[in-house]
Amino acid sequence: QVQLVESGGGLVQTGGSLRLSCAASGRTSSRYAVGWFRQAPGKEREFVAAISWSGSSTYYRDSVKGRFTISRDTYRNAVDLQMNSLKPENTAVYYCAASRTVPTMTKDDYGYWGQGTQVTVSS
Repeated sequence: QVQLVESGGGLVQTGGSLRLSCAASGRTSSRYAVGWFRQAPGKEREFVAAISWSGSSTYYRDSVKGRFTISRDTYRNAVDLQMNSLKPENTAVYYCAASRTVPTMTKDDYGYWGQGTQVTVSS
């Protein structure tokens, strides 16, 4: 079992930055890929970014490429999502999730989820 806790959300103006962190506890010695997803009100939960257990492979949805960066800190047992040049359409609850397989863009492939952190971008 892996427990995930997100932090770092908040309110920011358009063009601002936030850094989300996903802290893992429990069976962190296992090899897990980690993904970030988000869900806006009335919308489906969607993929944002993912990273392999080694940190050597990263994946992003097209709309965040060049603005968001996912990274892994093995010392902290954490995965961070640096979000720059934020836009109002990035407003959502952001969730991190862990998968025992390779990182994918499919939320059903992830068996462990955090509780989410709210990101609000004002115009």
